Amino acid sequence: MCGITGFLQAPEALTQDVRSATITQMMDAIAHRGPDSNGHWSDAKSGLSFGHLRLAIVDLTSAGHQPMTSHIGRYTVTFNGEIYNHKTMRQDLVDAGHGVDWRGGSDTETLLAAIDVWGLETALTRSVGMFALALWDHERQTLTLARDRMGEKPLYYGWQGNGGQKAFLFGSELHALKQHPAFENQINRNALPNYLRHGNVGEDQSIFAGIHKVRPGETVTLSAKNPDPVAAPYWSAADITTHAKHTSLTPETATDALEALLLDAVGQQMMSDVPLGAFLSGGIDSATIVSLMQHLSDRPVHTFSIGFHEKRYNEAEFAAQIAGHLGTHHTELYVGTKELLDVVPRLSSIYDEPFADSSQIPTFLVAELARQHVTVALSGDGGDELFCGYDRYLQGARLWDKTSKLPAALRALGAAPLRAMPATLLNKLMEPIRATPQGKEPNGQRLHRLATYGSSASVEALHREMVAVWQFPELAVLNGRSGDGLLTGNAPAAGDLNTSERMMQLDLMTYLPDDILTKVDRATMAVALESRAPLLDHRVVEFAFKMPFAFKVREGQSKWLLRQVLYRHVPRELMERPKMGFEVPIGLWLRGDLRDWAEDLLSTDRLNREGYFDAKLIRQKWDQHQSESHNWGRQLWAVLMFQEWLSAQS
Repeated sequence: MCGITGFLQAPEALTQDVRSATITQMMDAIAHRGPDSNGHWSDAKSGLSFGHLRLAIVDLTSAGHQPMTSHIGRYTVTFNGEIYNHKTMRQDLVDAGHGVDWRGGSDTETLLAAIDVWGLETALTRSVGMFALALWDHERQTLTLARDRMGEKPLYYGWQGNGGQKAFLFGSELHALKQHPAFENQINRNALPNYLRHGNVGEDQSIFAGIHKVRPGETVTLSAKNPDPVAAPYWSAADITTHAKHTSLTPETATDALEALLLDAVGQQMMSDVPLGAFLSGGIDSATIVSLMQHLSDRPVHTFSIGFHEKRYNEAEFAAQIAGHLGTHHTELYVGTKELLDVVPRLSSIYDEPFADSSQIPTFLVAELARQHVTVALSGDGGDELFCGYDRYLQGARLWDKTSKLPAALRALGAAPLRAMPATLLNKLMEPIRATPQGKEPNGQRLHRLATYGSSASVEALHREMVAVWQFPELAVLNGRSGDGLLTGNAPAAGDLNTSERMMQLDLMTYLPDDILTKVDRATMAVALESRAPLLDHRVVEFAFKMPFAFKVREGQSKWLLRQVLYRHVPRELMERPKMGFEVPIGLWLRGDLRDWAEDLLSTDRLNREGYFDAKLIRQKWDQHQSESHNWGRQLWAVLMFQEWLSAQS
């Protein structure tokens, strides 16, 4: 895994010394992504500069050094990621008569040779991997950026500056772009409503005006003559989910097929010339990956877990049982409140734009633990979105099945009286019936939220509210307007997907790349650890959406087909328990250890001076949270992560 960056700027705008110093500064800002070696390359004619920071995983020799130029000299690339099937691609080239005098064994060299012969789009389509890259075509004088199908690796880009100083910047992280003199450093207010809604700056937006993200499965191409970036998909999650034709396999043959596919995906992702291990949370997804790794390995796989002293948050004991059954070399670290809280001041530097999924804290800690022993770690990310793992998929379907029978206007009318009742009154009425668990959402707040769900006008609106951190973020943001996105009026066609499958599809395209994969990339790369997700092999994704829904949920049990694969390797009784996840008690912390820190960031004077949020509304939620009439922990965490990030910009 690596870090990449670069810029395209008129040759006369910078002297060669300044150009070299600038690309070096951009590289230094993301040096954590590639501590093993670095290099930069410039094309004097075009004004293009590439930078590369290397975390050496495959072919540790200098033959894997980047930026790299293809054998025929037409293409130069800076590449971040892994092409897991590169040996097969290399053999395909040889078998087709395209012999190459290979310099080494790196997947980057294979990819460049494939681009030489097949062209970029075909090379990407034939690749199985995770990556972000920038490719310069010397013949056509075009620059193309590309990102892997699922969005495992990040890539930002955009024009900045004016006149002769105008420059096209790109890089793995915003930290790199900010080092270029043309960077305008203007916050994108229109990104803030959706940031509050989801806890991340998603889709193709970034926190900075004029800077975008390459979307998963997309290329972006431009040149000095045609400077407007043109985006084009080479793979579409919308298409493969909407148009997937259900297989005629039986449950038994489907299990066989999934196990074979996962064994191939896991085997490819165990490709490494450095120590390799796996995250083991104790859940279905990571247990499946680890069990298949151990099946393929002739030595104990090194597994890693984080444990919590509070039993209701702790899955480490289950992970240890699974590790014991499989015979892995298991390392666990139990952390308390202090260790978790110590990460908070580091978050604004780890996450280069505001990011507010509080599980980012234990994710960083388990990455830090793993990096003490290995350089690559496999994970179980993706299982929930592919095999119906989140509770909201079934809960949402049940709710929509009941409410959709009523006209939308009547649903909204029915929800209004409940929302009009003060939450404090509802709390008093409901407390004798249902006591509020410590640190959880009080009954009145919960009923208000459910009323909003019940009044949703469509499946898409229901999904948007169910995944929302802030349900009405526009009320909190000053002078910011959220545009149309995949979750706000621009969703792809649903086709024949049922309600649960529609929610899975939308999560696959938004929550997975914008939250889960962003969280994992930044946490792991902050410690120079490469994370790999075999369940996100695009062949597995395509297979999963060809499975009938009855293969994913059976007799109320989710991930049914994935479980059948797992039960061939791990006893069923070790896995039959409720899902827990990486939850941390943010709501309780904001009333305790983090109260003074948060109070400073959320002071009325500060909010008014900065001018991004409605201070009156934020303070109201803060006061309600402190009084325990509401639990606004997640909502306040989103504001606080922006505030902490903002303070780090000055």
